[in-house]
Amino acid sequence: MFPGGWPGAGLLVLRLAAAIPQIIGGGIAVRDAPQLGLHAIYFATIGVGILLLAGLWTPVAGALQAIIDGLDFLSRGDGASCTSCSRALGVSLVMLGPGAWSVDARLFGRKRIDIRSR
Repeated sequence: MFPGGWPGAGLLVLRLAAAIPQIIGGGIAVRDAPQLGLHAIYFATIGVGILLLAGLWTPVAGALQAIIDGLDFLSRGDGASCTSCSRALGVSLVMLGPGAWSVDARLFGRKRIDIRSR
């Protein structure tokens, strides 16, 4: 579903709250990461944040956000509350969808089906 009005605005705020920290955190991590192997996960984090920001493939991007943040928590072990909230946002977006103000809504939005009577 792609709700509009206040529920759609709430989903937009939820997507922004999930995407902006992903993009900023991934950019900082890419800049500060010493090993080349870790760059892939940080670029994936930035990519997931961009997908969430645009509202494109929102359920997939939300699931990837929850998985990436879970792996980040397991690898570092610090910042448990921050990654817990981020994982909760990702799972919420998987269950709720992107809302009316998203690329998903434009691509796969509501369709009107007219059923003719016989």
